[in-house]
Amino acid sequence: MATTTDVIDPSTEEAKAAQEARRARLFTLINKTDSYLQILGLAWLTPVLKMAAGDNPRQQSREIWRLLGVPLLAIFIFLAAWGNLAPMVQTSLGAIPGPAQVWEQVENLYEDHQRARAKEAAFYERQEKRNEKLVAAGKEDRVKWRDYTGKPTYLDQIWTSLQTVFMGFLIGTLIAVPLGIMCGISPSFNAAINPLIQIFKPVSPLAWLPIVTMVVSAVYVSSDPTFSKSFLNSAITVTLCSLWPTLINTALGVSTIDKDLVNVGRVLQISWTTKVFKLILPSAMPLIFTGLRLSLGVGWMVLIAAEMLAQNPGLGKFVWDEFQNGSSSSLAKIMVAVFTIGLIGFLLDRVMLALQAMFTHSAQR
Repeated sequence: MATTTDVIDPSTEEAKAAQEARRARLFTLINKTDSYLQILGLAWLTPVLKMAAGDNPRQQSREIWRLLGVPLLAIFIFLAAWGNLAPMVQTSLGAIPGPAQVWEQVENLYEDHQRARAKEAAFYERQEKRNEKLVAAGKEDRVKWRDYTGKPTYLDQIWTSLQTVFMGFLIGTLIAVPLGIMCGISPSFNAAINPLIQIFKPVSPLAWLPIVTMVVSAVYVSSDPTFSKSFLNSAITVTLCSLWPTLINTALGVSTIDKDLVNVGRVLQISWTTKVFKLILPSAMPLIFTGLRLSLGVGWMVLIAAEMLAQNPGLGKFVWDEFQNGSSSSLAKIMVAVFTIGLIGFLLDRVMLALQAMFTHSAQR
């Protein structure tokens, strides 16, 4: 005869099953979110979420330490070593600034930007009031609108560099991807263009810039130009130096697609355009995005060098101007620019990685 302890409560079993199902769905959601957190550089949040969901606390603590604790410790050690060793190095502009002096210049540069924006707003306000008085006095012919011509701030220089690198990167992509597809599809075309790729790929931006400057000055002649010549010089130099990784990776991706797909296309007798957009590009997309990521990184590095050499507006010119300035704060401002360049380069790579995940449904760390 069964006792009360041998009877299983159905409601308890159903509650446990429902709880396990909810937990499984929660972990599935966390695992799906993990890829996006990796793209954002927040992979350490995954073990935190798993720990909160009831996973093994010891195992997840080790993961948190590996993904968050170790990097933070490394940064702390770097800052401590920098702060202690920097004063020992004396230069013509004084001692190498430590973290505190660099952060102080970050604040100063932002305050300078705010003051410049306030001056710009006051300038346009005065101009508008003056023109309103002229209109009220019936002197519309004397109304004039002028643009503010104040010195660009540090944030303005960052924005200029970003615009330039994206323009150069866009032009390079529009050239490299079609050429790469042609190289991957046609061995004859690849054999014809490969020597040119091997010759021009290693050329430094310092060699391209004088040629680009002379060509743009001779060809781009307009009384009302859409883009300034300095902007075009830097953008085209970025294009010439950054298109090669995209071209090479696109050609590799196209040439290595599954041959069964190509055979299916032949059997179905699809058009060349359909073949490219429906078969070739989707299969080659991961390698194309790898090339795009490399090209954007190369373009960002090339741009800074081009701006320094040609004295075109942007972060490169800011660094060179501060080097020439020789004030007591110049070294700290240059180091601010160095960290800014590095952080922007990292963010640009994260953007390309996010686009890669969006279009290929996969991404590498």
